[in-house]
Amino acid sequence: MKEEIKERIDLAAGRKKPQLVLKNGGIVNVFSHEVIKGDIAINNGKIIGVGKYEGNEEIDLQGKYVAPGFIDGHVHIESSMVTPPQFARAIVPRGTTTIIADPHEIANVCGLNGIEYILEASKGLPLNVYVMLPSCVPATSFENSGAILNAEELKQLINHERVLGLGELMDYPSVIAGDERIIDKILVAGDKIIDGHGPDIEGNALNAYVAAGVRTEHECSTVDEMIDRLRTGMYILIREGSAARNLEVLVRAVTKENMRRCLFCTDDKHPEDILIGGHIDNNLRLAVKAGIDPISAIQMATINAAECYGLKNVGAIGPGYDADLVVLEDLNNFNVMKVFKKGLLVAENKKPLFDVLASDFSKVVNTVNLKTVTKEDIQLKVKTDIVNVMKLQSHSLVTEKVIRKVDVKEGMFSFHKSLDILKLAVIERHHGIGNIGLGLVENFRLKGGAIAATIAHDSHNLIVIGDNDDDMLLAIKEIERCGGGITIASEGKILKTLKLPIAGLISDAPMEKVNEQLKEMLEIAYNQLSVNPEIDPFMTLSFLALPVIPEIKLTDMGLFDVEKFGFIELSIEE
Repeated sequence: MKEEIKERIDLAAGRKKPQLVLKNGGIVNVFSHEVIKGDIAINNGKIIGVGKYEGNEEIDLQGKYVAPGFIDGHVHIESSMVTPPQFARAIVPRGTTTIIADPHEIANVCGLNGIEYILEASKGLPLNVYVMLPSCVPATSFENSGAILNAEELKQLINHERVLGLGELMDYPSVIAGDERIIDKILVAGDKIIDGHGPDIEGNALNAYVAAGVRTEHECSTVDEMIDRLRTGMYILIREGSAARNLEVLVRAVTKENMRRCLFCTDDKHPEDILIGGHIDNNLRLAVKAGIDPISAIQMATINAAECYGLKNVGAIGPGYDADLVVLEDLNNFNVMKVFKKGLLVAENKKPLFDVLASDFSKVVNTVNLKTVTKEDIQLKVKTDIVNVMKLQSHSLVTEKVIRKVDVKEGMFSFHKSLDILKLAVIERHHGIGNIGLGLVENFRLKGGAIAATIAHDSHNLIVIGDNDDDMLLAIKEIERCGGGITIASEGKILKTLKLPIAGLISDAPMEKVNEQLKEMLEIAYNQLSVNPEIDPFMTLSFLALPVIPEIKLTDMGLFDVEKFGFIELSIEE
């Protein structure tokens, strides 16, 4: 150790040549909020110094900008529908070198086996993959998941070297009420960080939530929500995902005074959005376009996230930091030219320069276990023709509870071609217990078919939407046949299926191949089934079963009013 420190001193002082020097770069200094000209000396994966250096190997950056590797403060790898190695091949070339992953999607299906799969499959990648232990498996007691993780289970992994703390506390009513089971999980976290997920909390309820130990929030959708949480000392994760795109609104609240408490995340992002739009580099582009100065934006993408999650060796360009570096063409478009991970060139011109091995997923397959579903099982009984309906909003996870008049025949909901009201079913798929929740959806606009999937946040039961029972039933059978995935049925035929054998959430194929299949399915959904072009049909569908995001959702147990935090009847009686 003494010799190692002495060598580091000699290298930094210039008495010895480091292994690599990046020369003539415009170096983004996130400590002093400036761009400085100079060289970056790197040895054994660490930055030795910034200044004037000569190295055994030298790369002339010709005045290009160098920033620290980008950090995604909150992401569900499972939402990309690919394995951790394939995820790395997609996002590292776009400048992301560290992610804080919350594997609660796969944990809701497979429990500890799911978390262990993510940890094992992400080892040895040119991407730092840290994990937050899922705190709400299931998210609430109002749905059936594939597993239940209590405090005792979480204790088994809390001391893992890449586990940073407790994942998003979605069951915020239980936190605020002081539920002992939640408190037990909070105690497991100890002095590690706890992520929040508390939309619409305000006043003393917000104080109670933060007093419990919650330190971050990524569910802000308004400036007022963001400011309220900043005032409590929370870090704000500004999200730009596929279904939830909050950046344009929230950056209006970013000031010189509060900027260091803000960071970026993607949360849930589909393959095409990553491959075409980018990852955290996309957050940077949008932030600068919205008026944030480039260096502040880079701070939000790097050092702010590192400080929030207690990561001491990443997020900055300075002596002793890991040589995780992104070479940028400019500080407006953030075109990523090269990516270095611990001093090794791992990506260039948005192409990965590394290969990955296939990961063992044998413990997280065969997860679709349905009780036999018949056409009668998905018929919707109604007491009156005045009903509660879930109305979708463009580019948002929030749904509106509206009252509508529908057709009823012999006590059953009847589809009407002139009404934009579809049937939604959530079917328990983990233990074959037979639960089926039924509801109605407006503004999806699907015509002549059905879409089904085993991606249904957060318990990931089978979810299906359609305008006729025959196609809905056909789609259910197809999902069962292929062991999980997404499928489209129309006029008695399966048009296309994306198989997701890993927990019914993840493909074992490269992201490019998954994206090709999804693009074909999107074209079918929009062009043949006339789905609303202002929503992503698959991402939007996946969130209609999440009973912690307002206002109204559907679980396998029934129609759920998030504001009242309880079940409601579909029919409205006088």
